[in-house]
Amino acid sequence: MRSPAPMRDPAAGRPGQTPCKYRSAGKIAALKKPPEQKRFRDKDRTRRVHTMGEGIMRLGYVVTRVTDLEAARKHYIEVMGMEATDRTDSAIYLKGWDEYDHHSIVLKKADRPGLEKMGFKVHTYDDLAELEKRLIQYGASVTRFSKGENHKVGEGVRFRLPSGHVMELYVEMEYVGKALPQLNPPPWPEGLIGVGAPRIDHLLITAERPHETVDFLMKALNFYMSEMVVEKPDSDVPIAAWLFRSNTPHDIAIIPGKDEGLHHFAFWLDEFNDLRKAGDVFSKHDVPIDVGIERHGITRGQTIYYFDPSGNRNEVFTGGYIAYPDMPVVKWTVDQLARGIFYFNHRQEWMEGFTGVTT
Repeated sequence: MRSPAPMRDPAAGRPGQTPCKYRSAGKIAALKKPPEQKRFRDKDRTRRVHTMGEGIMRLGYVVTRVTDLEAARKHYIEVMGMEATDRTDSAIYLKGWDEYDHHSIVLKKADRPGLEKMGFKVHTYDDLAELEKRLIQYGASVTRFSKGENHKVGEGVRFRLPSGHVMELYVEMEYVGKALPQLNPPPWPEGLIGVGAPRIDHLLITAERPHETVDFLMKALNFYMSEMVVEKPDSDVPIAAWLFRSNTPHDIAIIPGKDEGLHHFAFWLDEFNDLRKAGDVFSKHDVPIDVGIERHGITRGQTIYYFDPSGNRNEVFTGGYIAYPDMPVVKWTVDQLARGIFYFNHRQEWMEGFTGVTT
């Protein structure tokens, strides 16, 4: 009778596969105990059982700076089909028809475009307290914010990534519901305007030293890596990376560029026909199209990139794959990066212009 085969270390990969240190993102080194912190109180002990691990569940909101609030309102409501849930003199709060929290996009009046901050939703207050502790262990300067400091958002924590971007973690946002009923709903609501984007999907930021921000997100906040760009096949140092906490190929991606830069934030569309319709809508409204319709090698998604009136790049995205924490990391080498970004038309000059324009 043969002895059972020894257990294989998941981080070692499959036979013949180059080991990748990012495969087991959940395994981190023992850390020095931080100073005692007053814990957040979990206000809802009856919340549903976690479905994909504890901690961060998904991208919750993007706060983007716009130079003309009225022009931005027309773009995101009349072209993208988002719903305005609130407005002040300096900000407009928006959600997609398939989103149930108060907002996912905040348009903030400013003298220059770009990313003001991003927010990720966390499962419970116990998780938030644990993440706060981990952030401090990894050297982040963490500030707590109280309920209502962010419009319609509960208490949470705020900090900067190594790239300088402001990130917030929170548990609760005012519930407003979807545009569909919870009982016996149709597949989509009547009266959709323009593109009719259901929800926000992801954002892509730039960093002068991308690997530092990637390491921080994975080690401090337990993000998983789906794909990365490396110099050579046997390298494990990411030049760029696509990270997730939900089940999409990426909730956030990091590429080389200036610190605090925004390359784009993206809206999900349910199928390719919706993407084709979006192209028609953009042409009808004279929206400046950057690239598309195209396909990514990285994530396998189908896409159109375009600009809002302030110059912020948006994306409509569909396709891709379901991501799981235990799946092997996909590598792209620099010499194949043009194909990874634009699989249909992988010309080097397209890639250079595409990656070079940020806000």
